[in-house]
Amino acid sequence: MQWKYKGWKGRWLWAVLVLALCPLLAAQKIGDPYKILGIHPKAKLPEIRKAYRQLAKEWHPDKNEHPNAAARFVEIKQAYELLTDTERRQAYDYYGITNEDDHLYKQRHDYSQYARFSNDPYDELMEKYYRTQDQDITLFHKLSITARHFEHNVVEKSIRTPAIVLFYTDWCFECVRSAAAWRRLVEALQPVGVTMATVHAGHEASLARRVGVYGVPCLTFILDKHVYMYKEPLSSLPKILEFIRWKFPYKLVSTISDSNVDAFVSDFEDNKVKALIFEERQTMRFRYLITAFHYRDRVAFGFVDMRSRDTLNVTARYKVQRHTDTMVLLKEDSEEPAATVSTNEIPSETLHQLIEANQMLTLPRLSSQSVFESVCPVEWRAARRRLCCVLVCGGAGGGGARSPAAAARRALRDLARASSDRLHYAYVYAHKQPAFIHAIANGSGSDISEMEHRIVIIWRREATRIQYEWLNETWPSCNHAHCSSDHFPSDPVLREELLKYHERLNETKRALDQLIKRLLKPTEVMAYEAHVQELLDEAALGAVWRGVLALCEWGERAAHGLRSQRALSALSVLATVATVLAAGYLMAYLIRVEEESVQRQKEERKKQNGVGKKNNNEPSSELRLHELRAEKYNGLVRLLKPGCRTIVLLVDMQSRVQLLSKFHKIVWPYRKNKTLVFAYLCVERHAGWFARVLQLSLGGAELRLNARNCVGTVLALNPHRKYFCIYHAKHPECTKPHKRMSRMTRSLGETGTFDPEAGAFIGFHTSPDSSSADEATDPPVLMQENLLDGLENWLDRLFEGSTHRYYINYWPDMTTK
Repeated sequence: MQWKYKGWKGRWLWAVLVLALCPLLAAQKIGDPYKILGIHPKAKLPEIRKAYRQLAKEWHPDKNEHPNAAARFVEIKQAYELLTDTERRQAYDYYGITNEDDHLYKQRHDYSQYARFSNDPYDELMEKYYRTQDQDITLFHKLSITARHFEHNVVEKSIRTPAIVLFYTDWCFECVRSAAAWRRLVEALQPVGVTMATVHAGHEASLARRVGVYGVPCLTFILDKHVYMYKEPLSSLPKILEFIRWKFPYKLVSTISDSNVDAFVSDFEDNKVKALIFEERQTMRFRYLITAFHYRDRVAFGFVDMRSRDTLNVTARYKVQRHTDTMVLLKEDSEEPAATVSTNEIPSETLHQLIEANQMLTLPRLSSQSVFESVCPVEWRAARRRLCCVLVCGGAGGGGARSPAAAARRALRDLARASSDRLHYAYVYAHKQPAFIHAIANGSGSDISEMEHRIVIIWRREATRIQYEWLNETWPSCNHAHCSSDHFPSDPVLREELLKYHERLNETKRALDQLIKRLLKPTEVMAYEAHVQELLDEAALGAVWRGVLALCEWGERAAHGLRSQRALSALSVLATVATVLAAGYLMAYLIRVEEESVQRQKEERKKQNGVGKKNNNEPSSELRLHELRAEKYNGLVRLLKPGCRTIVLLVDMQSRVQLLSKFHKIVWPYRKNKTLVFAYLCVERHAGWFARVLQLSLGGAELRLNARNCVGTVLALNPHRKYFCIYHAKHPECTKPHKRMSRMTRSLGETGTFDPEAGAFIGFHTSPDSSSADEATDPPVLMQENLLDGLENWLDRLFEGSTHRYYINYWPDMTTK
């Protein structure tokens, strides 16, 4: 039987039980925190918080009567605490540790001895009289924060408030020397709204690694959840301030002059209040820049340099006094400022108070979820309900100043100026918030096409659930310029139209006033209810616009950097390199022009001397084949220069034409090689010389040579080193690679009686008995046209040095037959 107690005492009893069970359950290891919260292991911190809020609201013991609600609520809370702590989450991801007391878990450092955030009068007195602050890191200890505080507070709050964090260690002499500079930095930036903190890199080593600390001391600037490293020394405060100033968003503050002031103060399509900062300086003060960053989503800031001649009219327009800093806040449809403050240096607290009271337009647009929450806050109690009167504007935007939508907003803005705290007025673009419009249209069964200039009264009971009711009358629209004027035109037709418009407008205002008074009653129930999603951020930029803005920012920073001294030095170096390259290019161009001129002159001489006549002085690109005979023997062989070789083809009268043509085609690619000489040898006339060369390579043994079998042989002679390489289609070196060396070894290395027909080792045999014993069949018949088929591959091996070399003692004489 389940025991239930729904009274107020039962709720207190449940709370006591939860508090009693928390220590017991905390001592136990929880399960998978990702499964408990229902998120992905790579979920970011906002996703973790969103899942925790939903589950905590669902399983809270006061709202859930399930018997395991208390245990489930504690489990959800433990999973949230584990995943929001970076070190504990990392320990779970790597080692599966869920209990903070586990022996594998690294204990945190105890910062109690640092006396953080304390103001001891004795310490201040000692620092004042003994000047120990210049070489003391006590301030580092007082401002020390943990990794958890860094990620959950400093980084998260950097969306609005920038922070400067210094990483240090105790035994660091550079840190000690930087203590005075850090103190001056804290005194300069902390009063203007910058969060100043320090992190002990030794105690928070994992945080230092994640941030990318390269050494200590390391100054980091955190802005909009981005961490920027300052790699210069800390001694120069102006350089640090300049570094911080350049990290703020591009065009955060617009430069205002007489030429663009009207466009700036009249453009409220960005749904922002306009703020003008007047100073007699070229750059805005740091405190104003930080304030502009803090309120960048609600207020558009403009800077006016009163010393410039281009700002005299705008200064006189708003009656700004010189020698003082002035801030002017402007809202729509109002020539007079909404608020003004003027002092020598406007305090940051005064700036925040003034902007907080005027951060919304008179009639704001529901352009994002944050604006929706500010205009229509959540209030679940009926007695204190807050209503939002929202005008639905259709079409592609608001149009011009004389458009019907602008006239409707202008009339509704008059009501917004006199509204109470429990009633806020706003408008929404139907084409920019389609999900919101569909939700309220489906909830009431209305047609979306007929919702233009309709007014809906909204009460947000929860973050995603609203109750609302439509005004029966459509808000009147007017296209004339006299719609908002008290003076009627003289034209009777136009005058009649304006009278009817004002009459309908007054009737609609009375109906709206009656509806609002009725809905503000605690007992009144609204007609419709709907669940709405978060509104789209209309100011969010796409990838293309972000890229364009990034390029513009880089260009502006590059232009600013070119004005520095270092940039001038770099530009001089680049100019020198460019001059050298240009001179080299010019020289190459002149040489090319000269070569073209010489070629043209040659062509002209050719034309003058005749087309068919050749100039003997010009080098020939033809390949000459010399005949190796006794008259040219010394020039082609014996007296050839060292490093040169002669390639000789053996032919007879029968095969001369066919083999020389094919040989010429094969050696044609080597025609420009000046170390090669190409020749041919007639075996009918000089077979004895060829036989003598073979005998010398074989040790002088007797050799019978068949001249016909020598046709197609190619000799590569190296006269200086006294060796030659030989090619023949039946030479063992030109057959299959795995048989080549075995044949040569068997032919040259056999012992016993020497075969007088020793020419068989190159295939120059006539007896069929000289065939290899390992070949069972006769070799195929070799045709004359196939003798040089393997010459190309053999030439490649020749130039690679992989062919066999046959050495001789001298080159024999060549006699005429």
